[in-house]
Amino acid sequence: QVRLVESGGGLVQGGGSLRVSCAASGTIFSINPMGWYRQVPGKQREWVAAVSSGGSTSYADSVKGRFTISRDNAKNTVYLQMNSLKPDDIAVYYCYANIRGIIYWGQGTQVTVSS
Repeated sequence: QVRLVESGGGLVQGGGSLRVSCAASGTIFSINPMGWYRQVPGKQREWVAAVSSGGSTSYADSVKGRFTISRDNAKNTVYLQMNSLKPDDIAVYYCYANIRGIIYWGQGTQVTVSS
């Protein structure tokens, strides 16, 4: 049984920063990749960023240059550092992990940006 637990969401002023984390636990042999999606009510889930087990990263154009994804393989944890936050970034952020071809999801963490 694999479980992903997110933490670190919250309320921040526009232009501010926030870091969300996601720790995977359970029977894990290899996670590749780990990453984040986000979703606004009434809209489709939007991919945000991903990081491979080797550390290669990729980002959606909407967050490139502002968000940084990283991971600690020893802790099976992925982080998303979000800087220069804008109201457009308001969403529930979900982490995901691809473990041997099966996608696991976290429960989501709310990020709210005040203007």
